[in-house]
Amino acid sequence: MNSSPVVFLATLLLAPTALAISKTELSVQGIITPSACDPVVSSGGVVDYGKMTAKELNPEQPTSLPPQFLRLSIQCEGPTMLAFDTTDNRAGSSINQYRHGLGMTPSNEKLGSVSFHLRNPVADGVPVRTLNSMDGGVSWVPSTMLSFFTLTAIAAAGNSSTPIPFTRFDADMQLHTAIDGTDRLTVLDEIPMDGHATLQMKYL
Repeated sequence: MNSSPVVFLATLLLAPTALAISKTELSVQGIITPSACDPVVSSGGVVDYGKMTAKELNPEQPTSLPPQFLRLSIQCEGPTMLAFDTTDNRAGSSINQYRHGLGMTPSNEKLGSVSFHLRNPVADGVPVRTLNSMDGGVSWVPSTMLSFFTLTAIAAAGNSSTPIPFTRFDADMQLHTAIDGTDRLTVLDEIPMDGHATLQMKYL
């Protein structure tokens, strides 16, 4: 008998809520692409500059390290119109706002920067040129840079500024890396370079 009033009270409290009607919108989105594309970067995408002493670096201005190269290949199931860009996974740590960061020192100082450039691009066995767009693909200009603030697409060699589809794309990815002047860095122990970026593909 003692349990009945509790059940009855709960029923009274829930009844008005059941009568109230609230709505929210749901949507299901996605894109079906004509073919899948897989990017591959040589050496697992890792560039190791090894060890260097602070004395090898310029104390007053950034020191440019020797350029390094990786090989970028993109293989699609069929002719595909796409663009690609990067995400800087060390955002906020670059000494140059247009380059990727190399991480921070233990004293919370920006270590340096790195940029990526595509050299000797070839699509389906034919030399091509690379384009950049800073407005989401509305307009394109010739550029070798691969970055987080532009889209990169492929165009026919010559004066073309119109992206073209491809099945296979290959290019040398050149890295330009710089370490900030040591006068602005606290080097009391070994400091690892910690650059990290993600290559993303976007279908056009």
